[in-house]
Amino acid sequence: MNNIFKFWQYKDLRNKIIVAASLLILTRVLAHIPLPGVNLEQLRNFFDQNQVFGFLNMFSGGTMSTFSIILMGVGPYITASIVFQLLGMIFPKIEEIQKEGESGRHKITQWTRLATVPLAFVQAYSMLLILRNQGVIPAWTVFDLVLMLVSVTAGTILLMWIGEIITEKGIGNGASMIIALGILSGFPNQLKNTWLILQSGDTKQILGAIVVALVFIAVTAAIIVIQEGQRNIPVTYARKARYGQTSGFSSQLPIRVNIAGVIPIIFAMSMLVIPGVLFKYLENARTHWLANGSTAAYNFLNNHTYYSIIYFVLVFLFTFFYTNIVFKPDQIAENLQKQSGFIPGIRPGTETKDYLYTIISRITFVGAVFLGLIAILPFVIQSATNITTITLGGTGILILVSVVIETMRQMQSQITMHTYERY
Repeated sequence: MNNIFKFWQYKDLRNKIIVAASLLILTRVLAHIPLPGVNLEQLRNFFDQNQVFGFLNMFSGGTMSTFSIILMGVGPYITASIVFQLLGMIFPKIEEIQKEGESGRHKITQWTRLATVPLAFVQAYSMLLILRNQGVIPAWTVFDLVLMLVSVTAGTILLMWIGEIITEKGIGNGASMIIALGILSGFPNQLKNTWLILQSGDTKQILGAIVVALVFIAVTAAIIVIQEGQRNIPVTYARKARYGQTSGFSSQLPIRVNIAGVIPIIFAMSMLVIPGVLFKYLENARTHWLANGSTAAYNFLNNHTYYSIIYFVLVFLFTFFYTNIVFKPDQIAENLQKQSGFIPGIRPGTETKDYLYTIISRITFVGAVFLGLIAILPFVIQSATNITTITLGGTGILILVSVVIETMRQMQSQITMHTYERY
């Protein structure tokens, strides 16, 4: 709170808060402007009863269940960003562009924007087709379809633009803050529905609600600890002094417990959502065996137990996959050797690389298990307490905590910079 008050004292910093808050409010206004021709009550029931699509609705900030003009949220933009991030790790040419500094970053950003348009178009068409097959949307004409696709795609591009303005002119990461606000937007309604259930006076429901509240607090604290946790590896740098003598100074190589952040959960969710959407679409196939097989596969994915097991395994594997892509011990060992640095007790070169591989494997195992448990937490809580009105699970809390911590760091750095300039 002290940082917020200090932030408000400086005019330019105060303007950043006003810009960010105004644009975030605008996103919530857009989220309540629906496209025409849909039964909203039937649409909400569809998302409530389908586990796979419920996840999509949560990450869109509830815009799918309201059939808003920003139906897809910033999902296509996030997908395009992740695709180019992975491409940079696979293709050396793109990696070289990413390392070109400001000009390289500008090129990648422009490519990401361009890729967002077809991704938004394709995802919007897929979602509209599924909703029509479920009877939520009536049969459309070509003009109606084109109008809806253009509106939804334009809504995604508008959100992308708003997110970039928040990042440049406001405070925090714009896209992340839009997602976080969307997740938070459904929380008051969830509390209201929970309160209506508790008014019945059922002791089991009251105890279940207390357990949910305690778990919510404990999970938030655990996420903060894991997100901020890191292993500091001591590194000594040798340097030559006069008369042929050598001296050195010590530093630390920090390795975070959760290097991958929320990316493995997004990957795992995509791996589950894409088959789920495909099976739901193929349920209406004319081929009898294909329709029956798709229905059986979709029901399998919609089973909480099976879904949780698959989800946990995918998150666990993707955590190791993404960490190995981001953190490269061989490059770190090579850079340390070039800078005359070494880890005390470990020979430079191959032994340093093997040592770092061992450390990162152990730390990533803890992070992977933690992320997997966070991902399946909503299913465990709902099964144990029978409280289904609160759907803000571990993934949502993880995103919220990450966004809040990152925003607080940016505010602190801005305040520190102004304090230096003042004196």
